[in-house]
Amino acid sequence: MNTILQINSSLSGEHAASTALADRLAAALLSRSPGGKLVRRNLDRQPLPHLDAARLAALAAPAAERSAEQAAIVAEADAVIAEVQAASHLILAAPMYNFSAPSTLKSWFDHLARAGVSFRYTANGAEGLLTGRRATLVTTRGGVHRDRPQDHLVPYVRTMLAFVGITDLEVVYAEGLALGAAPRDAALDRARGEIDSLAARRAA
Repeated sequence: MNTILQINSSLSGEHAASTALADRLAAALLSRSPGGKLVRRNLDRQPLPHLDAARLAALAAPAAERSAEQAAIVAEADAVIAEVQAASHLILAAPMYNFSAPSTLKSWFDHLARAGVSFRYTANGAEGLLTGRRATLVTTRGGVHRDRPQDHLVPYVRTMLAFVGITDLEVVYAEGLALGAAPRDAALDRARGEIDSLAARRAA
């Protein structure tokens, strides 16, 4: 059974353009996969705490030596990894904030990347352990930044996914959303068309 994991990271919640586009992709993929399952994690409603010294200590502590508080921290991080392990396709809905990813999405990645669980160190360097999964990044922006030096979001997401072994990534862009009604509508229409084509390819 195909399981889709959708990660929403917009501060605008359910009304966000990135969320709406990701919802469209998830629905299209599920329509082509009878018996498929969708799991959503909303990082705006339920943000993961940013890493600090206490959380790092909890994740590093041997299981038998963890305090109750540390065990709860590890359980929260374990849940992030388990959701990805159970998924066959990740959809990341990520608006660009100040040329980069929402901080909540970075925190999600910080909990996902754990040595010995989602990646391991070898004589040849780090090796991702979450291979065999597909991913789609749906990113929205007020301006136009695709393939430009100021776009730090797409390279970051691509790097982090590859670090844990997910290299099959497609990106859907909706740009210029703050440049007026006509450019916004045109950009969203293009993104919807790309999503429909992507879903058809993935189902083939």
